[in-house]
Amino acid sequence: MKVVVIGGTGLIGSQVVAGLREQGHEAVPASPNTGVNTLTGEGLADALAGADVVVDVSNSPSFADADVLAFFTTSTGNLLAAEQAAGVGHHVALSIVGSERAPESGYLRAKIAQEEVIKASPVPWTIVRATQFFEFIAAIADSATQGDVVTLPTGAFQPIASRDVAAAVTAAAVAPATNATEEVAGPQRWAMDELVREVLAAKGDPRTVVGDPEARYFGTPLDETTIVPVDDTATLGETTLEAWSAAQAVAGR
Repeated sequence: MKVVVIGGTGLIGSQVVAGLREQGHEAVPASPNTGVNTLTGEGLADALAGADVVVDVSNSPSFADADVLAFFTTSTGNLLAAEQAAGVGHHVALSIVGSERAPESGYLRAKIAQEEVIKASPVPWTIVRATQFFEFIAAIADSATQGDVVTLPTGAFQPIASRDVAAAVTAAAVAPATNATEEVAGPQRWAMDELVREVLAAKGDPRTVVGDPEARYFGTPLDETTIVPVDDTATLGETTLEAWSAAQAVAGR
């Protein structure tokens, strides 16, 4: 099976490519640095020739509200049109758990718009929604830091290891299209401030983490359901925070 992975050189995409190749599939990473640009359409026809499945794990280079909306709608539209022309039988996209419950986030509004473009296309599809990655906890802390204080929401947070997300996307890619949305999340749930406090303390980071129910998570308020699964249908990743942290320590990160 030939699978083209858009964003195939990034954090998730590179792991999806590796996972597909381990299973004996032809996995082709595609991104601007390989000559494939979904915003302009450059290189798409050549990259998709003979492809059975396209996996889209690409991300916007700018997170400004207008830019991210334009990126996800334009690139997804171009990609799906090229897939239809090439006879691709399955489009797999990575999205975010709770996007529809966070309308104040321009990024998550853009992900909803992307999902709508996918659902309107004649190309069979599967959307995999994931919670936030463990790998981005440090960036979350940094974004909420003033001086030596990190102020974060107290809402529910259920991060997942990127390798578990990549495994879920890979599994979706080799399975038949479902024309449905699947969710994956980490195996443990915390209040966001509690988790970040624990992670920073384990790293010897001297910053003080303060929980504030009114604090925003990249512009949106969090409650107990905003960015976590709200039922028991989500697939839970295998990697706990402890296991992920131990692996990071071994890798010297």
